[in-house]
Amino acid sequence: MALTPSNMLELGTVAPSFKLLDTISGNVYSFKDLKSKTATVVMFICNHCPFVIHVNEEIVKVANEYKAKGVSFIAISSNDVENYPQDSPVKMKVLAHQEGFTFPYLYDETQEVAKSYDAACTPDFYVFDGKDTLQYRGRLDDSRPGNDIPLTGKDLRDALDQVISGGQPTDNQHPSMGCNIKWKK
Repeated sequence: MALTPSNMLELGTVAPSFKLLDTISGNVYSFKDLKSKTATVVMFICNHCPFVIHVNEEIVKVANEYKAKGVSFIAISSNDVENYPQDSPVKMKVLAHQEGFTFPYLYDETQEVAKSYDAACTPDFYVFDGKDTLQYRGRLDDSRPGNDIPLTGKDLRDALDQVISGGQPTDNQHPSMGCNIKWKK
């Protein structure tokens, strides 16, 4: 496990489009199908990363709280499932049910979507406004496995509150830290 920071895609970037399989429903969705006119959170996660496992419960809390405020949440796994079978679509569906995901958990088999978002690690968070423009990228909060800082979702919550109110999140955004995306060779 290599500790990897976010690449920090340039603010103002328009959300890259995609069409991916939702492992929960079996449907194929595009960004346009799932986006919100208020704000949309795209999260790169996976099943096996200890950094993601650490934050899953808080992700669900934030998603449930902000879904009521008109925010859409989209989770994507882009890992190489041949070498990391615990991240397979079948196991993604199982995990989504176990964790109580109330958002789609999409499978990026070709890894092209992760590349288009310049995603580097799991977890990695992107907040787009109602015009699909990137307003925030980086971490959920400063809690990590073993650092004894409680999970709050503060960074993501602050960014969402700003976007919902029509403001802009601070430019002082911190990269997420986690496991590198498991790229195919």
